[in-house]
Amino acid sequence: MTEPGKKRLGLLQIHLAVFLFGFAGLFGKIISLDPLAIIFGRTLFAGIFLLVVLSLTGKIRSVRSFSNLPSLLFSGAVLAVHWFSFFQSIQVSSVTVGLLTFSTFPVFITFLEPFLFGEKLKWFDVLTALLVVAGLFCVFPAYDISNRVTQGALWGILSGFTFAVLSLCNRMHAKKLPPLLVSFYQLSVAALITLPLVVISGAQPSKTDIFLMMILGIVFTAIAQTLFIGSLRHIRAHLAGVTVALEPLYGIILAVIVLHEIPAWNTVVGGLVILSAVTGASIGPFDPKNTLLRPKKAHNLTIYCSLSMGCLGPTPDPRLALPDPLNGTFRPQKHPSKAEKGA
Repeated sequence: MTEPGKKRLGLLQIHLAVFLFGFAGLFGKIISLDPLAIIFGRTLFAGIFLLVVLSLTGKIRSVRSFSNLPSLLFSGAVLAVHWFSFFQSIQVSSVTVGLLTFSTFPVFITFLEPFLFGEKLKWFDVLTALLVVAGLFCVFPAYDISNRVTQGALWGILSGFTFAVLSLCNRMHAKKLPPLLVSFYQLSVAALITLPLVVISGAQPSKTDIFLMMILGIVFTAIAQTLFIGSLRHIRAHLAGVTVALEPLYGIILAVIVLHEIPAWNTVVGGLVILSAVTGASIGPFDPKNTLLRPKKAHNLTIYCSLSMGCLGPTPDPRLALPDPLNGTFRPQKHPSKAEKGA
């Protein structure tokens, strides 16, 4: 396949993946179960699908180093809390509020990343974080905890915070384990954690609920995740980051079409501010000295894990290397020679 053909394939894969991720939020309204039962069904079916994929590709293996177990167990628990708060936000308020407040996770990464990895806090990160906070003030209809939209926004912010923690955990995992394998173990841990809680709650899913959770887990989680990771073989990481920022937009449009949820004007204004800030964080500041007008450093906050699962770590430099999704390694990106450029 030619290079333009590979890029078109990568763009098709990532846009389809982000579209599927955006659709996942609607299941919080469509499935007639509480968030714990939805999480268990989602993790169970997604985990089974990834187990099949890993087995067919010969990549399934046990965690050989016990030093990885605590972080995998912790990140699996964080994944469960993240999805619980995400679906709780949607059920309490709306898909729009849940998606917008969840998308504030770059704010938390901005301040957690320098603390955990010893990296310098940059002015551009602080600026985008302040814009997200300003957008949140617009989304809140009233500063009253009894207001359902306010409750949903608070759950959504918790979802964003836990997603940020999960993203940073996966940044550490990416150096040691293949991304899909990390996702499989995280899903397994989340399923095991939620199973006893679902049994205690006495949830009784209907055949329709089971079918919907199967579709959510396989199509809108596992297949979407596989497409997302596969796209990174063909496109630059910063382009993937910008595309992933479209997930809330896809989700909101789908909620309007499918559920007839019309967001209030303040939610629209706040959403535009938040999405603009998140997109800016994904692209990063531009370097005027760079003739190709590429970002100084692509702030691929969204690449640390895809918006619904989380599995990828950052590339050392998105312009120099591309991730090998199955092996968890980096392969050099080919650049044309002077002779090839002149041809």
